[in-house]
Amino acid sequence: MNEQNPQHKAVKVMVVDDHPMWRDAVARDLAAAGFDVVATAGDGPQAVRRARAASPDVLVLDLNLPGLPGVQVCKELVGSDPALRVLVLSASGEHADVLEAVKSGATGYLLKSAAPEELLDAVSRTAVGDPVFTPGLAGLVLGEYRRLAAASGAAEPETSDAPRLTERETEVLRLVAKGLSYKQIAERLVISHRTVQNHVQNTLGKLQLHNRVELVRYAIERGLDED
Repeated sequence: MNEQNPQHKAVKVMVVDDHPMWRDAVARDLAAAGFDVVATAGDGPQAVRRARAASPDVLVLDLNLPGLPGVQVCKELVGSDPALRVLVLSASGEHADVLEAVKSGATGYLLKSAAPEELLDAVSRTAVGDPVFTPGLAGLVLGEYRRLAAASGAAEPETSDAPRLTERETEVLRLVAKGLSYKQIAERLVISHRTVQNHVQNTLGKLQLHNRVELVRYAIERGLDED
């Protein structure tokens, strides 16, 4: 039995999977831990409709869905609501699936072989915009961003009217680009987890970006992940 966490009650979660038993089990575990499970869905079109009606904070999404692929569901929902966080929960660890999911707007990617405790932690972290990946996949995503940045050539120089980040915001951005979690950044800079979140949110606002995935891409394109 999972212990309820009072902080989870403020997080609205929706679970999408075409296998009823798996979907119900995940929803049950999340609810038992204190999350507010606002909806579930078993296919792509249903997921889009119900998500728009329920407005979850976090969408726990399978990729292999009838009617509409999970990546398309992600793209449509994040496209219309950039504040939505999507945690893909899939049986596939194929690199192509991971990269396609992230490019579609997913915040994180967890394999279904993960332990229940890992899932609960992943949903909590996804809710605050911290990307969560099954070990080994985060490096894959960062590597792809670096490849794309290299392929597109050097970034254009910043113009004089470009948004100006504070020294601490830039420092946090560098660590985000290196793939560190909010917790790791907080420990490295000896500041609170909440302060890291605030710096990231301020930076997103200044750069007019929607989520941390876009922020990582922005930073890598400008070489901020390099020492």
